[in-house]
Amino acid sequence: MMTQDKKPDSHKSASAKNSDAANASSRTGPSGNKADKAVSGASDATEHKFSAEVERLLELVVHSLYSDREIFLRELVANAADAMDKRRFEAQTDPALALPENAGIVITPLKSTRTLTVSDDGLGMTAEDLAQNLGTIARSGTRAFGEKLGEAKPEDRPNLIGQFGVGFYSAFMVADRVTVISRRAGTDEALKWESDGKGSYTISPAHRDQPGTDVILHMKADAEEFLDPWRLRELIRKWADHISWPVRLRETGQDGKVEEQTINAGTALWMRPKAEVTQEQYTEFYRHLAHAFDTPYAVMRWHAEGTTEFTALLFIPGARPFDFLEQPNRESHIQLYVRRMFITDDAHLVPNWLRFVQGVVDTDDLPLNVSREMLQSTPVLARIRKAVTRRVVNEIKSLAKKGGEEFLQFWENFGLVIKEGLWEDAEYRSAIAEFALFRTTHDEGWTTLDGYISRMKPEQEAIYYLVGDNLQAMRASAQLEGFKARGIEVLLLTDPVDSFWPERMHSYKDKVFRSVAQARSDLEKHKVDEAALPKGEAADMTKLLPALKEALGDSVKEVRDTDRLTDSAVVLTQEGGPDLAMQRLLRRSGQAVPEVAPVLEINPRNPLIGELAERAGKGESVTDYARALLDLARVQEGEPLPDPTGFTRLLTSLLAGGKAAS
Repeated sequence: MMTQDKKPDSHKSASAKNSDAANASSRTGPSGNKADKAVSGASDATEHKFSAEVERLLELVVHSLYSDREIFLRELVANAADAMDKRRFEAQTDPALALPENAGIVITPLKSTRTLTVSDDGLGMTAEDLAQNLGTIARSGTRAFGEKLGEAKPEDRPNLIGQFGVGFYSAFMVADRVTVISRRAGTDEALKWESDGKGSYTISPAHRDQPGTDVILHMKADAEEFLDPWRLRELIRKWADHISWPVRLRETGQDGKVEEQTINAGTALWMRPKAEVTQEQYTEFYRHLAHAFDTPYAVMRWHAEGTTEFTALLFIPGARPFDFLEQPNRESHIQLYVRRMFITDDAHLVPNWLRFVQGVVDTDDLPLNVSREMLQSTPVLARIRKAVTRRVVNEIKSLAKKGGEEFLQFWENFGLVIKEGLWEDAEYRSAIAEFALFRTTHDEGWTTLDGYISRMKPEQEAIYYLVGDNLQAMRASAQLEGFKARGIEVLLLTDPVDSFWPERMHSYKDKVFRSVAQARSDLEKHKVDEAALPKGEAADMTKLLPALKEALGDSVKEVRDTDRLTDSAVVLTQEGGPDLAMQRLLRRSGQAVPEVAPVLEINPRNPLIGELAERAGKGESVTDYARALLDLARVQEGEPLPDPTGFTRLLTSLLAGGKAAS
């Protein structure tokens, strides 16, 4: 790499002239400009308290991630690159914001003052930006960060830094004080943010000849390794080799001569010949892009030609990001580039149900000054979206055919998101159904819908499913007793979207989806295995059924006997309207639930029901038992009790009176 000599007086490090950033008489930014003249006085500085979340976060970062301190450089360089990208993008519509000719990121170590400076020519920050970006946490909170930190293995903990959007604070792992000098592009005002990370920070006037930002780290005594040029070269190549901006290391020799050397390759990885890129380089690029530490499950790289040309490099993660399900939106953040220039990560290049996919798409078919509003309507981007989505779906299909533990892990990580496509994406619904995996009553493992169909009884016309929250509780559900007695397999669905998609999809390969709670007539068509039924005759329900209905009134639509039960006394079913699982989901989401009374089905072979039938036959009241049976059925289904206290008193009274049969 080329080494460039520079005059020492005009190209000193941002912290070379004084170890105290607050009282520095002058500083230089990445292009050699003076960056911070004397502040007019202490009265100009305003002190601010960190938000409570940041204060707690700093403690977590410093003490819990101490052994992984090198991650600070990745985060600061990534922030600098983002600032450069933002300025370059805004300059497309405002030429006054154009980047200087030699724009880049400069890292300056200075052992004499024990400071490390990361400078950029990016967009810069205003006072409001400094307070918002460096004084609060705009995204994930400290509580969630702390919980995930405690759950993560030590080797996985650095992953949390970037994912929670708090990378800047990693600087305090190696610095006992941090100074930020920043000037927003398009303004003449520069400001200084400074803090020791112990509860507060100050913002005061400063000076920087050119827009951009200097982050000055006053290093701790035990962090001097990060002031050694050889160590910094190693870290830059490790963490910033794929950043498109030049990352330069500035050193001052013993003769006072300042030398700058570009350390990173600085070439877009997706533009290099495939033969020159190793799997390790793909992995490092993915980790940089996703702020992750896992190895990608799959790498997709291709160049599309035809009506629309683009190059794509996409990754399917090998692990679910820690805060993946807590993110405030359901949008994809694949990065869109135009002629190697970053435009946005908000172009929605794949549907929401593929939002876990990471990567970049680069095209020459869009103008460099394309606006975000234009992106939403241009047919070029619509064609790119369609092609990218189709390629990702085909890749997942291919991975599913290979199967193995890796695909099972992939499905456990992202299956609950992919199934959203069964609900909302009519174009890819059938394709998703081909590789989707499900738990069933057949065994403890996973199965496909094709696997389910291959085991269906010859006369079976529907794919039966049960929706619930807990897999083990569902396996013991009373709703399944009649299906088990007939040897009919049932899908066990536990994700929130499972309450919706079967009805929307309706069928798969001419087999309709049907909830077990609405399949009474179906069961009547199948013969019961007599060995599965309890011994003894069924009780006479002639008097009991009308007595129970009279006692329960409008609480139930009907009370009837059933052969869908083998062990349980009662079960709730639904006829018309959403089933009970759907009703529970609607209530949780705050939506109105239509008033549809359930059907109470009772098992005439159950000993308790047999005793109640005898009581009803003798003209005795069964009102209390009717209420207890209905509430027991609600409990079985996970339904809330309308009067939990009343149920407890009723059950206690029945047990104390010795009236309840065993």
